[in-house]
Amino acid sequence: MNHNRIANLCTAVNVRNLSRTVMAGFLALAVAGIAYAQDRGDTLRFDGGIGVINVIGQNPDLTLKLNVVRGVNPAGPWRIADLRATIKSNGHISVVGRGLLLANGSSIGTNAGASVHTTLFCGTTAFDEPGVPLEADGDFKINDFLSSVPPNPCESPVLLVRSGAAPGQGVWFAAGIQQLDEDRDKD
Repeated sequence: MNHNRIANLCTAVNVRNLSRTVMAGFLALAVAGIAYAQDRGDTLRFDGGIGVINVIGQNPDLTLKLNVVRGVNPAGPWRIADLRATIKSNGHISVVGRGLLLANGSSIGTNAGASVHTTLFCGTTAFDEPGVPLEADGDFKINDFLSSVPPNPCESPVLLVRSGAAPGQGVWFAAGIQQLDEDRDKD
């Protein structure tokens, strides 16, 4: 009687159903693996930030040499405690900034009532998002899309945190530090 049950289990229909189930499982794993690999390879990451240093020297005519980055003028001195950003290949940008505050003058340690937006540069081409107001402690969160989809790969990327909520305008307060692939492998 047990032999009949084993024989029934090994029918062509049962073997075909099992084969389909196993193949569907392998296909699902392959698709998930490809999606994960593409997501890692198609995402720019910035881990840490540098507050603006507005003057970087003196010109031969004794005027101050400003720290202009990709054609964007610097603000007065600002500091940033932390910055984390990811930009997906579809143009979605997520930024969390902490402690973006004035670093000089009578309003030192305040947010000066500022709003900020981010600009991603791929080479000399700029991609902006609308921006947000700073919290009292200088914190901000951005979860939006860039003005257009940046190229993939983004050549020599630079991420600037800029003043105001008007894309393409404003001086820069801070810059993101790009997390490179070899940095990611250490995590």
